[in-house]
Amino acid sequence: MAEKESFIARQRRQRPWFDHLMRAYEAFNNRYGNHYGAAITYFSVLSLFPLLMIAFAIMGFVLAGDPVALNNLKETVTADLPAGLDKTINDLIDQAIESRSTVGVIGLLTAAYSGLGWMSNLRDALTAQWGIEHKDVPFLKRMRSDLLSLLGLGLALAVSFGITAAGSGLGSLLLDWLGLDDDAWAVFLLRVAAIVLAVAANWVVFIWVLSRLPREKVSAKSAVRGAIAAAIGFEILKQVATLFLASVTTSPAGVVFGPIIGLLIFANLVARFLLFITAWTATAQENVLAAAPEPPPPAVIRPVMEVRGGPTARDAAGLVGVGALLGLLWRRRSRNRD
Repeated sequence: MAEKESFIARQRRQRPWFDHLMRAYEAFNNRYGNHYGAAITYFSVLSLFPLLMIAFAIMGFVLAGDPVALNNLKETVTADLPAGLDKTINDLIDQAIESRSTVGVIGLLTAAYSGLGWMSNLRDALTAQWGIEHKDVPFLKRMRSDLLSLLGLGLALAVSFGITAAGSGLGSLLLDWLGLDDDAWAVFLLRVAAIVLAVAANWVVFIWVLSRLPREKVSAKSAVRGAIAAAIGFEILKQVATLFLASVTTSPAGVVFGPIIGLLIFANLVARFLLFITAWTATAQENVLAAAPEPPPPAVIRPVMEVRGGPTARDAAGLVGVGALLGLLWRRRSRNRD
């Protein structure tokens, strides 16, 4: 009797999108997605603050004489973070700018080292979700590749922040020009437009992450689809993190520990979500190789050898009979000749 098909198996057979989702989930688990997500979270938090301090110390030299531009930059950066982390990041920016003259070569090297370590682990995690085995690469070549990837990601983030800042600024100016800055419906539409613009800016970053950070080539089609899903999911995570931080910062303990805990949770969710999207991209139909046919089982050759010491009694009796008959025939033939 045929085994009854399970509900999950039936849904996977009937719905290709669900089958793709299940393939991604299985790949994510089999390729240690949760473990890699924890590692990325650790290195992200470890390298975030040195990198931010160096970046804003450099910007402090450029924008120290332009407080308006500096304030706009701070608002743009904190706008892409969950509410509750803005004060922590703003304090960090102010400290970095105030101490910009004391940030020397050692601080720069420390930030670069932590950033390269974060990038290397992120690339290894993304590559693992493609089911590709780790390959030993010469140290200098690996560092050069990770440095270029880090610079490329920084450029993508700069473009993303620029898109968000330009869109928000133009939207506010447009409302002021039309005299609609006090109308609730206009403000609501501006917020919706800001979210859409943020998704577009996130897409710029994620298409770079999915297509360039893995240590193997990724098709453009898969990267585009995966980046769209990642951008939308990241915006949802950001909104959820905003609600979470708003709920935990109402108590005195939450004010102290809430932003740090929120940062850890947010970083871990983003890391795991990014790895899942990578697994989803890797398990798309255009990226799944046809399964090779299984080889036939090995042939087993078993020679059989039978060793006999001589004829059996039956064979000997038959041979004697044949010999006697041949002897009689030969003797009769001889007599006939005589």
